This record gives sequence, C-alpha cells and structure tokens, in this order.
Amino acid sequence: SQILLESAEHGSLLYTGDFKLRPGLAAEACATPRADTLIMETTFGLPRYVFPPENEVIAQLVAFCQQAVADGATPALLCYSLGKSQEVLCALAAAGLPVMLQAETLRLTRIYEYLGVKFPAFREFDHREAGGHVVICPPHSIGLLSRVPAVRTAAITGWALDPGAIYRLRCTAAFPLSDHADFPSLLRFVELVQPKRVLTLHGFAREFASTLRARGIDALALGQANQLDLSLSG
Repeated sequence: SQILLESAEHGSLLYTGDFKLRPGLAAEACATPRADTLIMETTFGLPRYVFPPENEVIAQLVAFCQQAVADGATPALLCYSLGKSQEVLCALAAAGLPVMLQAETLRLTRIYEYLGVKFPAFREFDHREAGGHVVICPPHSIGLLSRVPAVRTAAITGWALDPGAIYRLRCTAAFPLSDHADFPSLLRFVELVQPKRVLTLHGFAREFASTLRARGIDALALGQANQLDLSLSG
C-alpha cells in the first residue's frame, strides 16, 4: 500500500509501504505518482541486492518441490502469510502440485478469493495427509511440521541472496522471491516519482540515502544519525 497526500500549501508527499516494481502474480501493479517528498522503504538498499529473473527462480522452486516429492519428502515453503504465500501459490499453478496451506495462510488466501483473485487448488494443512503435497506456511509456524516425516524446508525471501542464507534461516534451500524492490528498482522508483526530497526507512536506509545524495538528490534516512554522512563543503 501507498498513501499520497496533497496540500496546496505544502505540496505532495508519497509514503510507501513495502513495494516492488516487478509484476506480481497475486498483487496489483505498483503505482508511481509524482510527489514533492517521498518517504520510501529501502529494505534492499545496497547494490548487491539485485534479484534474478523471477521466471528462473520460480523454475528452480518448482524443481525443488518436484524433487522432494519424488524422493518421498514433503517440501515446505516458508512464506509470510499475506502476500508472499499467495504469490508462491500462483507460481506453483503450472506444476500441478497439490498444495496445503497453514491455517492463517488459508484464511487470508480465502479473502483473496472473495475479492476475485484466482488460485490453483489448495486445501488446509493436515499432517496426516501431507505426503505428496507442497506445504506453504509462515516461518514462525514451522513447528506444525514436526509430525510430518522427511520435511525439506525452503525459505522464500530476498535475503536468500546473502551468503550462507540457508544456515542463518535454518532451511534446506532458499529462493530469492521478494515482495520488496531490489536495489535497481528502488533507484527506478525514485526516478519515476521525481521527488524534490527523499526520506528513507527500513533496511539499508542510511546507505541508500547516501547513494541518492551522490546522485544529486536531497535524501536523508529517517530515525538515523545522518550528520557524519553529509559533506562539509558548501
């Protein structure tokens, strides 16, 4: 979600929540209205965060699930209940794999359906019948898999780009699908909005603000000490 505030006296302000410019399978396209001031999330605000093409990542994810099922294991995909889970569910459609959803994910997915979003078939998670299914659940509920034999877990997150991500996230595999913009998309978003001033928030906010200043854009990180990053010239 974003909010655009407009005032004849103070100009316009655009505040972003989490966003991505890449087309989503279960989300509306991201709007890029012009604004005088932009307050934006910068979760992946370092140059090293460049996501690979989503079709390649989805192909790898599907292959992971298919291999797990072929080996008699249950693939469990760790995704946030709102947004990421629905995106992954759509991504699995062409593979024809049966899917189970954790209870909260199921509730939210049914709200999506009520609002007109179409999904492939899914059912509620049942540990007694999980064999042969792909299980989609949020990371905090991974305990529900304790009664499922031979589970293979995969984290679905932009942080999969970090070295050693599978060890930090304690999973078998990690795939860089994200509901956030990567570094090039953050820069592109600023170009499209054309703000006079940018305030950054979350993640690498200070570093991204510094990047924008190097490009001649007035930018500061909210809630952080920016003084040592500012030039003494002028």
